[in-house]
Amino acid sequence: MSKTADIGEHYDKRSPIGDELRNGQLHMWYWYDREDDASLPEAVHRMTRKVTDTLGLRAGEHVLDAGCGPGETAVYLATRFGVRVTGITVSRFEIERAVQRASSGGVAGTVTFAYDDFTALSCADATFDAVLALESLQNAPDLDQVFAELYRVLRPGGRISFSDFSLADQGDPARVATFMDTLKLARLPTLPQWLEHARAAGFEIEEYTECGPRVFGQKAKYLEAALRMRDEVTAKFGEDAVDEFSRLHHGFFVPRRNQIGYVIVSARKPHR
Repeated sequence: MSKTADIGEHYDKRSPIGDELRNGQLHMWYWYDREDDASLPEAVHRMTRKVTDTLGLRAGEHVLDAGCGPGETAVYLATRFGVRVTGITVSRFEIERAVQRASSGGVAGTVTFAYDDFTALSCADATFDAVLALESLQNAPDLDQVFAELYRVLRPGGRISFSDFSLADQGDPARVATFMDTLKLARLPTLPQWLEHARAAGFEIEEYTECGPRVFGQKAKYLEAALRMRDEVTAKFGEDAVDEFSRLHHGFFVPRRNQIGYVIVSARKPHR
């Protein structure tokens, strides 16, 4: 099985229940602290807003949602900012669910989804005004190749914003290795390493932040929220499916709270 097909199967197994728990957004949550009373879908959408706002989107622009998941983020971009969105993924389930979501959201005319590999995009040069990559770069077999492709399909002056996990504390490496194996990560860059990968492709960094304590550091709140939803999810998918979903994600929670960081980076392709 190819690396791309392997990643697609990885998400096909996990996305249906993840879609249910997080309302069509498979990326991480953002809780301010233990007393934050936002629901899981609200905390996940908070991350959506936090990352997408850094793009400075304008009505009529064309956005590539690279690793679009089940489509909720693309629908949000179209309705909130009036942009056209092309969402790509290597998960067949995610494409099917995303198309349904765009249709029910009334944006099927401006939001499209396709099976495409961001290591070798089918898009022409300078197709997009902006690129969004919410936790999709982590699965790239070659980060430099993917950054080069995203740079290629952006117009001069175009923007990219991405968010992803980072290595925050190198202690207890066995726990980090379990986390990486669970998510099928070939690497876990530090924040400086993420910035260097983007710069090596030609991007000019304009903004970045590290917010691990409010993301992975709040993993206990996710577990509490998921447990509250367990009966509802079990009624839809069955006990065996929920047990398997839990088993597949066990290793994700093994690292200590301070070991896994979370970066948000915004950059621009220079005007030339």
